[in-house]
Amino acid sequence: MTEAPRTVTPPEPLPGTETLFSLDPAVVHLNHGSFGAVPVSVQRLQRRLHEEQEADPDGFFADLPARVATARARIAAALGTEPELLALVPNVTDAIAVTLANVPLFAGDHVLVTDHGYGTVNEAVRRRAEDAGAELRTVALPLDLPDGDAVREAVLAQVTDRTVLAVLDGITSPTARRIATPGLLRELRGRGVTTVVDAAHEPGMLAGPVPAEADFWFGNLHKWAFAPRATGVLVVRPEWAGKIRPLILSWEDHQGYPASVEWRGTLDYTPYLAAPAGLDLLEVFGPGTVRAHNERLVAYGAGLVAERVGLAPLPSSAGLSMRALRLPPGVAETLPQAQELMAAMWRRHAVRTVARPWPGGGVLRVCAQLYNRAPEYEVLAAGLAGLLG
Repeated sequence: MTEAPRTVTPPEPLPGTETLFSLDPAVVHLNHGSFGAVPVSVQRLQRRLHEEQEADPDGFFADLPARVATARARIAAALGTEPELLALVPNVTDAIAVTLANVPLFAGDHVLVTDHGYGTVNEAVRRRAEDAGAELRTVALPLDLPDGDAVREAVLAQVTDRTVLAVLDGITSPTARRIATPGLLRELRGRGVTTVVDAAHEPGMLAGPVPAEADFWFGNLHKWAFAPRATGVLVVRPEWAGKIRPLILSWEDHQGYPASVEWRGTLDYTPYLAAPAGLDLLEVFGPGTVRAHNERLVAYGAGLVAERVGLAPLPSSAGLSMRALRLPPGVAETLPQAQELMAAMWRRHAVRTVARPWPGGGVLRVCAQLYNRAPEYEVLAAGLAGLLG
């Protein structure tokens, strides 16, 4: 775990990225982590798929199950898992709903989440625990925990002999740090805990396969893997594959998982079919090259903002395209305050950024993607300094 060094110099833009996206140049886009941005070539492919669908809807839908299976196989290969263990879903919101509907939970059981977890995911877990009569335990992780070992110890300290389920982030959305490392997942499994990983930010950002230690693992491809919105994946361990029942019964239900989860009638499947093109584009630039560029650029940007505005960098994990900074006490401590800060940055400076509420001072998340340039962080720093000053 490291803080962003203020002496980091920004990387040179990668060749070919000037026209890669169709983002409005009048806007400073520094919030890739929320919705991503779809490359122009992938947008064009999706448009052609829409045109094909409208030219012959009957033929398009008749062939869809096989085409989705082909896309699934390509995506599974990129993520280092097996196609029969991976289901395509619109996003992690769908994935957590499927997961919670299939994990047994009974009165008296203990369920773990952390206070860094994504809001709607934690809320879904809370409701499921409440319906089952289980006890939800939220692990408080101080923002200044220095490293992964400290995170691991804090989580394991809350495990009891009644803990049956842990829902943890791979990379936290508000604070941009790793939680569900393979080592922590192994220890939880060793204690008989079913592990669920919200890996919304991992595909395209982190190298390596889906961790075999996770019982359920789900992520979005439309954030860092250049896929159209909305494309996500749900990956399960082999022992779960034959037990998964979809939330909505469809004509592919008899096929079992994963097709039974993927098929949702007249859902728009073009994002699934176009998603492999995003992965292919990532390969053209080189996943390692993209990651190194983004990690260096976000370290520069976060360090610049920290120095110019006087914000404290929060501990971060190596290899990430996001960093987090602590806002002053009284700033963005509530959701309305955080929303107003983001709105003010947009109205006054045309900057898209994200702040998340936190007691004692909110959290500002800084992102970097291939379309970002070093001067954009100067705009962010100047705008924040003016607002906070």
